[in-house]
Amino acid sequence: MADLRVKIGGLDLKNPVMTASGTFGYGLEFADFINLEDLGGIIVKGTTLNPREGNPYPRMAETASGMLNCVGLQNKGVDYFCKNIYPQIKDINTNMIVNVSGSCPEDYAACAARIDELENIPAIELNISCPNVKQGGMAFGVTPEGAASVVKAVREAYHKTLIVKLSPNVTDIASIAKSVVDAGADSLSLINTLMGMAIDIEKQKPVLSIATGGLSGPAVKPVALRMVWQVAKAVNVPIIGLGGIMNATDAIEFLLAGATAIQIGTANFIDPTVTVKVAQGINEYLDKYGYSSVNDIIGALKD
Repeated sequence: MADLRVKIGGLDLKNPVMTASGTFGYGLEFADFINLEDLGGIIVKGTTLNPREGNPYPRMAETASGMLNCVGLQNKGVDYFCKNIYPQIKDINTNMIVNVSGSCPEDYAACAARIDELENIPAIELNISCPNVKQGGMAFGVTPEGAASVVKAVREAYHKTLIVKLSPNVTDIASIAKSVVDAGADSLSLINTLMGMAIDIEKQKPVLSIATGGLSGPAVKPVALRMVWQVAKAVNVPIIGLGGIMNATDAIEFLLAGATAIQIGTANFIDPTVTVKVAQGINEYLDKYGYSSVNDIIGALKD
């Protein structure tokens, strides 16, 4: 068996397979299907400073080769997480990581500071695709300045491994990646969902309650792969690749493109055991081609 261990900032992962926020709950929901401790890391659902109700229903729709969602970061807030969820997950022997969202840099920082106090949460992942309430709803992650402002505020309040999740809804992903690394990011994860919509032609109305939503699933993989490849060449921090990974072949493509680890999202809804299957598949590929370590194929794409 090959050595599947990788390192992301201060995190030691037993293998490069992680779960994507919003698709795996708090991990506990999948404990009947897999051994959670077989994963490199679990990124729990998005957490905000204050409770959020999320968007009205309907807020999910199936599309060709993917799905749309506009859940709207529904959660009970960071205090609830610390008091009720953390005690249930703190002893799971893998990297339990909290995805943090907010509407202004101060909210992000305050939420991150609360999580910083939790001994067994070694990292956070910042969702900078959130609307910036101070700039008319424009997402923080679509400009280098907006993205950096959040990271800088959080970096001052948070002292463990800081992963920043990049939005794909931009013209120049590399410039935004550089800005957040300069502001203090230890690692980058990409991509978040692409903006899309679906229309009910009988009702002549949008399918989703707020018209648009985030597109995920196999349809986005080529875009995600291209962006991971671009960003891996532009920065010198570990990249976590995600977007449409359905099997080990998809995961290996991201590793070859420069990702140190990967996250699996939408595929969890189809097969709740997909994460462990992908880890096994990566190992089989390494054995087949005589690699002793997964690190041997990271960024090994040939011209």
